[in-house]
Amino acid sequence: MNIKRTDSDALNATITLEVEKADYHHQVENVLANYRKTANIPGFRKGHIPVSLINKKYRVPVLVEEINKLIQAELNKYITSENLNLLGNPLPKSQDNINWENEEFTFEFEVGLAPEFEVDVKGKKAITQYEIKTDDKTINNQIDRIRENYGKLIAKKEVAEGNEVTGVFRNDEEEINADATFSTSKIKGKTNLKKFIDAKVGDTLELKTKGLFENDQDLATFLKLDSAKADGLKVDVTFEITEVNEREKAELNQEFYDKLFGPDTVKSEDELREKLREDAAKQFAQQTDQKLLTDITESLIENTKFDLPADFLKRWIANNGENQFTEEEAAEEYNRSEKGLRYQLIESNIVKNNEELQLKFEDLQDYSRTMIRQQMAQYGHMDATDEEVDQVVARIMSNQDEVKRMSEQLQNEKMLKFFKENAKLKKKELTYEQFIEEAYKPQ
Repeated sequence: MNIKRTDSDALNATITLEVEKADYHHQVENVLANYRKTANIPGFRKGHIPVSLINKKYRVPVLVEEINKLIQAELNKYITSENLNLLGNPLPKSQDNINWENEEFTFEFEVGLAPEFEVDVKGKKAITQYEIKTDDKTINNQIDRIRENYGKLIAKKEVAEGNEVTGVFRNDEEEINADATFSTSKIKGKTNLKKFIDAKVGDTLELKTKGLFENDQDLATFLKLDSAKADGLKVDVTFEITEVNEREKAELNQEFYDKLFGPDTVKSEDELREKLREDAAKQFAQQTDQKLLTDITESLIENTKFDLPADFLKRWIANNGENQFTEEEAAEEYNRSEKGLRYQLIESNIVKNNEELQLKFEDLQDYSRTMIRQQMAQYGHMDATDEEVDQVVARIMSNQDEVKRMSEQLQNEKMLKFFKENAKLKKKELTYEQFIEEAYKPQ
């Protein structure tokens, strides 16, 4: 078999396979010989069917199947031996009029080639690396929230500021009939709050949805509407009060500490604050790390310039998978996935050029062992033996989905560490509220 590649440009090529009789003849004859032994054709004894009849009935479909298997195997072998870095899979060029009576055949496949490019990890513009400080205000707010969650409810007959109110929102025209429970602290503005204060169980309040709650998302939540419908909703609703409760905060005592962290782990308010500070620092680090990874990813995509075989990829999307796409649908799907593809190529480039980022089987095993020991410790199994851990790791490593998931986690950790050491960063310390406001403000 003769295989050759013809480049249209740096990103597109055609692979041509020229199939001769010698490439497939032996295998086709073997299959037909087996058919002659096993086929059931009325009027003939099994094994005594004329060769001419077998050829007439089965030669073409057998030939097609064997040649398809042959070209698939040879195509894959060629791609591997030539070390071709392809995007998508080879697309066969349309050949509607193949004459299977011939002995020689030519097949062509379009391929999209991955671009060659350099990645400047450091970059010109520094990326902000946020560090959230766990100040006293943050800890105080957290303690208040926990004490409220673990506190007890005291039923009241009328509403006072800070109470929790339960009732039903209604608007027949908008088909609103929603049970809701919320604190009066969520109500926006003195005018709205005044309608609730001193209202009694059984009262029905007349309210306007516009500007009713401090947080716009609360309107969607409490009226059980999707965000799109709730956004900018300006209608009148009634709210029938069915229950009023005052939430009495839990006392800071040993019973409270034990409920939170287990017996005798925390024994004083100072220890509680220190424990919350440690836990908050870990949680904040996860959030700031994720933000940093996202920002570096966006920066690399924006500043690493290279072309893609876009037309080929759109055709590949249109013809790939169970559901056939129209040209317009394929173009839309390509546009949705282009950024992700670009980052995959950028990350692969960085990994290829930095050996410490390349995942080894031993790395994945060690990572799995660490994860398993942490999980066992969470359930009180602090002294697991190496044998016990290795048994669990072996089960995980035999599950392809688990291996893929843990590989992605480990790769992300390696990439984050690499970026922290090599990217151009500027550190910025702020409170959690400032971080949320700045890091996630609309662009």
